[in-house]
Amino acid sequence: MRWTYPAFVDTYHRGSVRGKESTLRRHTHYSTEFRAEAVRLAETSGQSIRSVAMDLGISNESLRRWIAQARERPAGTPLDDDERAELVELRRRVKVLETEREILRKAAAFFAQETERTR
Repeated sequence: MRWTYPAFVDTYHRGSVRGKESTLRRHTHYSTEFRAEAVRLAETSGQSIRSVAMDLGISNESLRRWIAQARERPAGTPLDDDERAELVELRRRVKVLETEREILRKAAAFFAQETERTR
């Protein structure tokens, strides 16, 4: 006799939950313009964030995150000196890494040819 406890019933079966389609959402990408307009609407409409999000068909947590990001750095705000220096350094580092990768790619191709010749 096999004993099972009803609270631990496995409800996942081949992409469906109890015969229904999975309720998992796919990750949706929204344009920058859409996000900015959603933030503006949430801040100026006088409605709650939840109701604005429902009207737009997005999750209220996404809208809350967008609002927080907009408050951190308003659109079009220039970089300060530290951020500018970091950006220059990161771009320089990317250039060095791309050069190193290209050298390694060519070396790997060279040694692959040498290995084929010696067989």
